[in-house]
Amino acid sequence: MKLSQRIRDGLVQAGLIGAAALFLGGLSTTGISASIDWLLYDSVITLRSRDSAQRHPVTIVGIDEDDISHYGWPIDDAVLCRALRNALQANASAIGLDLYRDQGIGPQQSCLPELIRQNSEIVAIFNAAEGITAPPGTPAAQQAFNDLVVDADGVIRRDLIHVSGQDAATVSLPVRLIETSGLQPGLLDLLKKPDRAEQLGPWLLPHSGGYRDLDAAGYQRLLPFHQPGSFRTISLRTLADGKWAAEALQQGDIVLLGSTAPSLKDLFEIPHSRFSQSNKFLMPGVEVHALRVAALLNGLDQPWTLRTLPPWNEQGLELIAILVGISLGASCSKLQRSITITTVLTVVLAGCGAALLWTQGLWIGLTLPVISLPVMAGVGWLRRGALLQRQKQQIERLLGQTTSPAVAQQLWEQRDSLLRDGQFEGKQVTATVLFTDTQDFTSISEQLSPSELLTWLNRGMSLLVQEITNHGGIINKFTGDGLLAVFGAPISQGMAVDAGHAIDASLAITARLAELNQALKLEQAPAMRMRIGIHSGPVIAGSMGSSARLEFTVMGDTVNCASRLESLARVPADDSCRTLFSQETLMRCERDDLLWHSVGRLQVKGRQQELDVLELKGTKPAANVRTGSAPADDRARSADQELPG
Repeated sequence: MKLSQRIRDGLVQAGLIGAAALFLGGLSTTGISASIDWLLYDSVITLRSRDSAQRHPVTIVGIDEDDISHYGWPIDDAVLCRALRNALQANASAIGLDLYRDQGIGPQQSCLPELIRQNSEIVAIFNAAEGITAPPGTPAAQQAFNDLVVDADGVIRRDLIHVSGQDAATVSLPVRLIETSGLQPGLLDLLKKPDRAEQLGPWLLPHSGGYRDLDAAGYQRLLPFHQPGSFRTISLRTLADGKWAAEALQQGDIVLLGSTAPSLKDLFEIPHSRFSQSNKFLMPGVEVHALRVAALLNGLDQPWTLRTLPPWNEQGLELIAILVGISLGASCSKLQRSITITTVLTVVLAGCGAALLWTQGLWIGLTLPVISLPVMAGVGWLRRGALLQRQKQQIERLLGQTTSPAVAQQLWEQRDSLLRDGQFEGKQVTATVLFTDTQDFTSISEQLSPSELLTWLNRGMSLLVQEITNHGGIINKFTGDGLLAVFGAPISQGMAVDAGHAIDASLAITARLAELNQALKLEQAPAMRMRIGIHSGPVIAGSMGSSARLEFTVMGDTVNCASRLESLARVPADDSCRTLFSQETLMRCERDDLLWHSVGRLQVKGRQQELDVLELKGTKPAANVRTGSAPADDRARSADQELPG
């Protein structure tokens, strides 16, 4: 390949890779890849979280629509105090008040702060982000922040467990409740020690799972989900009245009191929400906190249910996918095989990611690797497509359209070995050359107008082209009122097959010309008589010309001999075609079904050895003339024909 062409190909490939890299980078920076990862994660989590939360020692006291109708909104502090006392009497191990009470409600506002101070089991919330404080006078050890981390698409998937380096009051609600309940003693002390806290991970990092540039401040992890609405839940009225409190609450439960009424709009989207058009899977904030508590209770007894790989692992996976994609696009010998392998690997990669999340709780951000694999393979496909298009244009430019589909397919399959720098490399091959010429063309041209003459001539040329290409030949060039055809160059079916195809083409042309002349006679048009010469032997085949005009050609003694035979094949007035062929062709085609007779020896100018000339008369009655397309595996029959002396 010429240096300039190599440089152009290199620039094209670099441009394609650069465009693919920009595309993949855009998916990452715009958040599209993260959104796809989140959607896939949500679908698996939704299908997987079918188990009930009833087994956890957590009970929700929900303020529902009936409670609001009965007590009004906001709920009076006196009602809350009655409910909290009943929960304490039921021996709740910890009570989380998930309601803002920085200001008291109702005439008995002092009861709530006093009750909180007197009972260390009660934990009151504040919101650090919105600046809402806990009830006045609440001890620091009974305060907790209820801030929730919400992803950019508005869905809760992760939990902020702890933020180190803060004051004594700044502890997350689930950690404070578990610490207060005594169900996991020493949890808060572990989280306050960085070296011990790391052992409770793995914690989320900026590029964990499907996240890109996540604000991973503090200790965060993925939040495991149960079937929504499956925690034990009672209404505020039930607990405040005290009639069924003891039966509704189990001893030692962690109790969370908060709003569940949809009208209060304390609802959050969860993975399940992505696949529902109703409010059914919008989860109340108090239930989200219950999930957080249950997840912590599970997570300290066993490894986290959900986890991610270190970022360098996922980046390495992306790099491997890119390299494999480039390799598949450029290295596979067949494009269809490359596409098939790439498709299979892409599906397997995506399936493995879903399987790991489903069975092991391991979330790998696979969108970029899964997209990178076919995209980078596509770069190779585009480059190969451009190369194939250029090679196709080169073959068409060198050979034209005068080849059969079977030969064209063979040329295409062998293009890499045939073409060098866009040309057929010059080489000596053994081929059979067929020359044709229209007899008495000059005199006929005087009888017809130019348009009539071309129409008349093209009727003959069309059947010549059809029969030659149908029999595996290539029209090398048109010679005015005749043509030069080659059987065996630039590709060969074998010397015997090539010679046999040339003979069969000549027989088919003879039969077709007879039919054409019958039609011309009815039209009162001149008859068409064709001379044909056939010779087999070595030829020099290759591209000839300049960059402005380049074509495939054959030359040599074999071509000259075929031309000389054609010129001697004078057609009788009562016939349509006469074919002269050489003994070399007869010997090479190895046919015993031909009818011929010897014309004699011919001395060709510039050639020392005389040429034994034969006239083709047809085939023996039992033989059938082959007029169909010549398949690649066609093999002529072998026979020892003795030539007359």
